[in-house]
Amino acid sequence: MEKFIVSARKYRPQTFDTVVGQGHITTTLKNAIKNNQLAHAFLFCGPRGVGKTTCARILAKTINCQNLQPDGEACNQCHSCKSFNDGISLNIHELDAASNNSVDDIRSLVEQVRFAPQAGKYKVYIVDEVHMLSASAFNAFLKTLEEPPSYAIFILATTEKHKILPTILSRCQIFDFKRITSNDTVEHLEEIVRKEELKAEKGALQVIAQKSEGCMRDALSILDKIVSFTNGTVTYQNTLEHLNILDHDYYFRLLEHLLQQDMAGAMLLYDEINRKGFEGDLVLNGFAEFIRNLLVCKDPRAAALLDVVEGMQQKYTDTAAATGMSFLVSALNILNEAEINFKMARNKRLHVELTIIKLNFLQQALELAADNGSVVKKKRLDGPVAYKTRSIPSLQAKNAAQQAPPAPSSKLFIQEQPAAPPTARTPVNRVETARAMVAEPAATPATTTLAPKSKRSLLDGLRERYGDRYLIEEIKEAEPLEINKLYQVWSRYGSKLEQQQKFTAFNTFKTARLAIDEDNLFTVTVLAPIQQKFIEQEKMMLTDEIQQAFNNRAITFRITVEEGEKEDVPLHLALNSRQRLDRIAEQYPLVMELKNRLGLELDY
Repeated sequence: MEKFIVSARKYRPQTFDTVVGQGHITTTLKNAIKNNQLAHAFLFCGPRGVGKTTCARILAKTINCQNLQPDGEACNQCHSCKSFNDGISLNIHELDAASNNSVDDIRSLVEQVRFAPQAGKYKVYIVDEVHMLSASAFNAFLKTLEEPPSYAIFILATTEKHKILPTILSRCQIFDFKRITSNDTVEHLEEIVRKEELKAEKGALQVIAQKSEGCMRDALSILDKIVSFTNGTVTYQNTLEHLNILDHDYYFRLLEHLLQQDMAGAMLLYDEINRKGFEGDLVLNGFAEFIRNLLVCKDPRAAALLDVVEGMQQKYTDTAAATGMSFLVSALNILNEAEINFKMARNKRLHVELTIIKLNFLQQALELAADNGSVVKKKRLDGPVAYKTRSIPSLQAKNAAQQAPPAPSSKLFIQEQPAAPPTARTPVNRVETARAMVAEPAATPATTTLAPKSKRSLLDGLRERYGDRYLIEEIKEAEPLEINKLYQVWSRYGSKLEQQQKFTAFNTFKTARLAIDEDNLFTVTVLAPIQQKFIEQEKMMLTDEIQQAFNNRAITFRITVEEGEKEDVPLHLALNSRQRLDRIAEQYPLVMELKNRLGLELDY
């Protein structure tokens, strides 16, 4: 029985021309070889399965070819090319950095670099997955990578460029490999199918290319599996079945039910999908991708972004034209949130069904939000919005006020009595009361301003009118800080702490010194940081009591620690580990002898 070789190895490119989807890199390398402008170190980075290691091997074979072709390709006929194809070339060394990432492995590689090649021009060292090297291995590799011998060329390959040290990047010529497009993948698969004499539908190959996501190795592996599954006949349906992919016809039917607000039909369709074994997150992700494709079809300029099976483009375009843009954007947002929260849901099926219910009523919600065919924003408030106004007094009233002697300013607040008995009077709104307070002086004619009735203060007028329903008091003016009164309040609060048996805090309050810095700021000076902590623990209650005493909510204070003599620290706490060991060794010499005999090391 002949040994089976997977397609990824059997059809691995042997020349630059056979590399798929990386023309910008192969052209650069061929020109560098023809012009003899080879760098001493290359870094190939990009996604998995796009040809990094393949290009590294082709480059290593080509630069040692004894009969180089005019187009920069290897001849595959000379002794060097044949030995490379047979895997017995001594000029090419491959190192898997994922399993050989220590300093010793790199040192061994550096030792090999010192020996010149026995045959050929160059010795090529290919280090795959170079990002797995340790930091020490990178540092051991730096000098050799910067100034290698003239016959040594290093080719580094990695999928994670960001993990490589900048010092390594600066010493290499960097080539960024890109993902292979679906069209290039399909063309390569068709060529392999033709060579293998298989039967494959182009739609099936397009599905395989989409599933591989730009990785040629994955595409070839999927093709091998499906060929084994279908016994050599690859069709669109058996490809969907094998890859566990939902046909887009299900999504077209689901969208039709949602647009018609047929919730029963949509739920039954999801039940049919669920009974086929498709998980809820797969349905959400697939339907979101389907909505995305419809959004792409809305604009002819974005048609190139549509990545679907050949022959389905027109159906997508027709469906997108019949679906509103607002529905598609809102549906995509709902599906995205549902997919994010899917893992946290306990009942997965109910979670997906709730998403379908939201999408079912989405069209109705958009219609309700429309005003004469145009979408309007939701109103934040339906009722009237209060705004601040300021009345302008008349000129006559202003002149009269200037002639009258200035009255002492007073501030008022109106507090409703908590237990006022119900009366037959009409309740007065506070806003209306405030408006009356502002509007009443302005509404009085200027001719009556000098009458005896106008000499009645506003406070008396409010008491006469609302005294039986509201408690009207005059607010006291805020007092500035005064040191004697401040000490009284401070001592009174300390006495409370003493009654609560907080004797340490009481002593702190007793010894603290107060000093007024500004009208609303004073400083508390203590002797030690621990006293500062005691006062900070009481700061909220203490500040409130001081503010009430001075009728001033702007009062605050800060705490400072007076610089004094430093506290005596015990000797065993002031010494480090080495000093402690030396001190113990002076007193007990046998301790050092025990340490030396056991080979112990001190952990600093």
